[in-house]
Amino acid sequence: MDNIKVLDKTFAISIPESRIKERVAELGAAISRDLEGKNPIFLAVLNGSFVFAADLLRAVSIPCEISFIRLASYIGTSSTGNVKEVMGLTEDLEGRTVVVVEDIIDSGLTMKELLATLQAKHPAEVHVASLLVKPDNMKVSLDIRYRCFEIPNDFIVGYGLDYDGYGRNLKDIYTVV
Repeated sequence: MDNIKVLDKTFAISIPESRIKERVAELGAAISRDLEGKNPIFLAVLNGSFVFAADLLRAVSIPCEISFIRLASYIGTSSTGNVKEVMGLTEDLEGRTVVVVEDIIDSGLTMKELLATLQAKHPAEVHVASLLVKPDNMKVSLDIRYRCFEIPNDFIVGYGLDYDGYGRNLKDIYTVV
């Protein structure tokens, strides 16, 4: 199945499941190596990162924890780039190694605000792990040490990413045609 229809749009496969699995395994191995002995806490940003976070956590071989957070930063379908609230963060991050798990970093504005919010909780260090990064759309400089793929500024769906709530269950990543 190369092309699919989600609601009123047609999408073509851009990153097959096999390649996603391969990159997630490589990322998990890198995180395990780099953060050995640090007992990191992974903060998965809902809703989009849940599939990536589950696969990434299974690829990490060191002791770790996971928690899920949700950001309030959207008006309609577009991000304001201003995080109004981090919902669900109940863990004490002071002195901890934190890995923020995100599905996609587009402009980087929301991630920059989230990182500032997390720094106020005095973690030892904070890393970002993102499935996708759109470097041509970045408006701020971010240190995204762990990234699976850099993609063009296209509309995508699948592997946790949605179009109006649909398509998250697709195993591959698709680009609108």
